Amino acid sequence: MAHRRNGRPNGRPDGRPSELGAFLRARRDAVTPEDAGLAAGADRRVRGLRREEVALLAGVSTDYYRRLEQGREEHPSVQVLNALARALRMDAPATAYLIGLVHPAPHAKIREPNRTVSAGMHLILEQGLHVPALIVDPGLNILAMNPYATVLYDGFGQTDNLAHMVFLDPAGRDFYVDWDEVATQVVGNLRAGLTTFPDDRRITDVVDEISGCSAVFASLWDTYTVRPRTSEDKTFRHPELGVLHLHYESMEVADAPDQRLFVYCPYQDSTQIPAVPDRDSRATSSALS
Repeated sequence: MAHRRNGRPNGRPDGRPSELGAFLRARRDAVTPEDAGLAAGADRRVRGLRREEVALLAGVSTDYYRRLEQGREEHPSVQVLNALARALRMDAPATAYLIGLVHPAPHAKIREPNRTVSAGMHLILEQGLHVPALIVDPGLNILAMNPYATVLYDGFGQTDNLAHMVFLDPAGRDFYVDWDEVATQVVGNLRAGLTTFPDDRRITDVVDEISGCSAVFASLWDTYTVRPRTSEDKTFRHPELGVLHLHYESMEVADAPDQRLFVYCPYQDSTQIPAVPDRDSRATSSALS
């Protein structure tokens, strides 16, 4: 069976049973017996848990679990999926992704891409926020950014997609001080986006493109890490401003659920980010107070 890199096989109408099996296998490989409260044993030959161990922990038969991994059982109940999530030590985002593979939420439907940022959000970006801020879609395509974000990402050749910037732009490894962690975060964010927007071309096209260019991305994608963007601290190495320590927040745009606002706030003891007063000018204004 031919597979697309985004994980949805081409040989079935929607690809979900095989995607379910691949996800379960990846998570089973990632959980050690010690993680699950089991004795490892000296003669252990498999990485992670055995199928029979997952079945025991989840309260299902080994044959039933094997059929799930092989794509021969297509309709496990939410109760069974929750039991598997507990057995495989999944957190809330991974559990939501697992359940969504079989039982998509009512709102999780393929929709027309919304590339238009509202006038109100443009006003907030341009006049209401005096720190770097940008709006992205589920595929991390940048739909709009304010002048402060323009300065923040000044060292990149293109600023059209955050995943491209991390994996395909040579500036990425210098700019992101914790590049390995950022790379895992970006991949996990794209995977988490499929929970709400399954098979969304804005996500799958980005995954297919970068997978063909970056072996690191392809390898990370196959780990099935699910990590939605929320809030965290970031450290960047700017080519002119030096090392920047920023606090990052992500929030859904109220009138456009498939868009998210990213905001980066400098700490008081960190270098402040200057603004570009005009989109057509590269001159910078005075730093923030």
